[in-house]
Amino acid sequence: MKLKIDESRCKGCNLCVMVCPYRIFTESSLLNTRGIPVPELDRPERCTNCRLQYLYGRRLCGVCAMICPDQAISWVKEKPYEYHKVVIEF
Repeated sequence: MKLKIDESRCKGCNLCVMVCPYRIFTESSLLNTRGIPVPELDRPERCTNCRLQYLYGRRLCGVCAMICPDQAISWVKEKPYEYHKVVIEF
């Protein structure tokens, strides 16, 4: 699974930045088409929900999607053999 932010729905409240336990969201200075700064993903491979949701068959975290008032955060399925970066943190 891969995390996706729908820039057309995001209003730049940055609630996702505040609540994410894995700190994968960062405040951005880049603006979307409406002139709103949309959060950027900083190493989303740290998110257990993105990595293991399909393996366990259930949502493991999802706090960012629950807190988003505009439902701008979602997960999309990756292609079966799509390259993705794996990070091991100690």
